[in-house]
Amino acid sequence: MFTGIIKGKGILVSVKDRMNFRTYTVKFPSELLNNLETGGSVANNGCCLSVTNIDKDNISFDLIKETLELTNLGTLKLGDTINLERSAKYGDEISGHIMSGHIITTANIINIAKSENNIQIWYCVHHKQLMKYILHKGFIGIDGVSLTIGDIVNNNFCVYIIPETIIRTTITEKHINEKVNIEIDIYTQGIVDTVERIIKDKI
Repeated sequence: MFTGIIKGKGILVSVKDRMNFRTYTVKFPSELLNNLETGGSVANNGCCLSVTNIDKDNISFDLIKETLELTNLGTLKLGDTINLERSAKYGDEISGHIMSGHIITTANIINIAKSENNIQIWYCVHHKQLMKYILHKGFIGIDGVSLTIGDIVNNNFCVYIIPETIIRTTITEKHINEKVNIEIDIYTQGIVDTVERIIKDKI
């Protein structure tokens, strides 16, 4: 379980690609290394991955075919920056919203509007049928960052980025047409699916 509050950013320092499989190594900030063990879960751009090797501050992960197809992790290059979050522990403060680390789709950035101390970013979701779960003022995970949906127009939605999020995450380092990972709020999904099922049963 994760909270969508990014605790640090890592740098991709090694990549080994094979058929439908990728092993990569991320240089971790020191504050995220405490008690980290192989097999532990870490969200990389919001995607839950298991640690496969630890070499000081260089942490390795394996990405299987499904991960490569559903996320932006397969497109990352050496030197790219990754949002990192260690798994939450019981008793931790939940400052964002509860997230599973299971990426359901991706989206492309279609517009970035900057004003003093604020940035508005618009996204177009790849799987349009998932827009029913993306609601005004609802929660969404973008590259692992817990954000509130600001507005929706057709199959596009936007979020507003505050200065603290700009400093702590990679969210504003991306450009038009770049791909981001999307995790929808599981509670919103549950409510929408339940309502749809009830309506269908009454027809």
